[in-house]
Amino acid sequence: ELVELKVIWNKNKYDVKFCLDSTGAELKQKIHSLTGAWGRAGAAPRSRRRGPLTLCSSLGLPPAMQKVMFKGLLPEEKTLREIKVTNGAKIMVVGSTINDVLAVNTPKEAAQQEVKAEENKKEPLCRQKQHRKVLDKGKPEDVMPSVKGVQERLPTVPLSGMYNKSGGKVRLTFKLEQDQLWIGTKERTEKLPMGSIKNVVSEPIEGHEDYHMMAFQLGPTEASYYWVYWVPTQYVDAIKDTVLGKWQYF
Repeated sequence: ELVELKVIWNKNKYDVKFCLDSTGAELKQKIHSLTGAWGRAGAAPRSRRRGPLTLCSSLGLPPAMQKVMFKGLLPEEKTLREIKVTNGAKIMVVGSTINDVLAVNTPKEAAQQEVKAEENKKEPLCRQKQHRKVLDKGKPEDVMPSVKGVQERLPTVPLSGMYNKSGGKVRLTFKLEQDQLWIGTKERTEKLPMGSIKNVVSEPIEGHEDYHMMAFQLGPTEASYYWVYWVPTQYVDAIKDTVLGKWQYF
């Protein structure tokens, strides 16, 4: 049984007929071939059209680099029927081609290495005076539970119960369909495009190694770091991967 879908990626729209009993992983493979087929409807913008148009799936969006959204992040192991996809459903896709990611990540990786080298020369972050004044408040009562020795995907709800550098409560919301990170406090919510964040650094909190202190670099210098304290350790790698776009290709 086929279902008609409208796949939307990078301002392009693709009308697709796909089997209801196919899985999310199989849909990602289809999206890979669709986004590489520049000679069809929903082709790349005119500015990219140089020379003859050919079908080339290698130019498309690899499955490992896709965030596919249908009422949340599309599960790879379930079928479209199981997640109740219906005719005319809109499938949102966020992601960049390998060439785009490499072009963006090269300076990010260099910046991250420089930051790590500089950090090695300093005392642990959690002992520095600017951080002690927050950490000495102790662990927030409503902080989310931590799980040692486990790496988990980002939860579907915001990460909450943490402190920022002024000691106020802060929550992190990952809007994957918009490729944004929302940093919310009692006063306001700042909506940041993932690509605008230069780097993410983190360090376990001494005596509470199941929680980390983490900073998002919003500008060219350390003065632009937005610090968040008491991040559950199981989400640290997922946060870095989501923000910095470090995908596994193989």
